[in-house]
Amino acid sequence: MTTWWDLENYHIGRARPVAARIEPRVGGRWFERGEDGSECDWGKVLVWEPPARVVLAWQISSTWQFDPAVHSEVEVRFERRESGVTRVELEHRLFETYGDKAAQMREIFGSPRGWTHIVSAFAVAAERAAELDE
Repeated sequence: MTTWWDLENYHIGRARPVAARIEPRVGGRWFERGEDGSECDWGKVLVWEPPARVVLAWQISSTWQFDPAVHSEVEVRFERRESGVTRVELEHRLFETYGDKAAQMREIFGSPRGWTHIVSAFAVAAERAAELDE
């Protein structure tokens, strides 16, 4: 994840981020690690079903701080096509957890600098990895 997540612009920890991680199991942590070794949680793994999908609890507040009381969900689905291409779909849901900030948060995540930016970076990394495998 560190190879494609834009840590320079998308982090919440105080230390300069050097890694983004998802522990590959239900109950695993979703977090960033700082250069000083500190860790800052983003959420946790709710569903781990490789290679088809992962569902993550996004526990970052509208003030961009980890908050275990906040719980929206990010589901990523992977569908392998006959052509050999994999379709990736991302759904971020349960915005009502943000109360009166729900519309604002939906707009942020739906903007070109939101999930579109992150998924595009993932696609570029996946294409490079596939080229190396050839």
